[in-house]
Amino acid sequence: MTPLVVVALISVSGITAEESGAKGLFEKRCSLCHPTSRHLGKTESSEEWEKTVLKMKGYAGDRISDKDAKIIAGYLAEIKGK
Repeated sequence: MTPLVVVALISVSGITAEESGAKGLFEKRCSLCHPTSRHLGKTESSEEWEKTVLKMKGYAGDRISDKDAKIIAGYLAEIKGK
């Protein structure tokens, strides 16, 4: 499932990314290695967020699942997308 699909499913359901737990997941997983403010200062397209999150997942190894990476990329695209 692409980040756009995740965002679309969240949007269609009427639930915001924050309410879905995506914000908490982002904060919990991304803060393992660095302050979350690092990424909140950026604005990227959905594709760029997906690439960034997958690169970070590579560094974090099994601490971030594929599912979590997709949710996080979708969340970032929703709140910090171009």
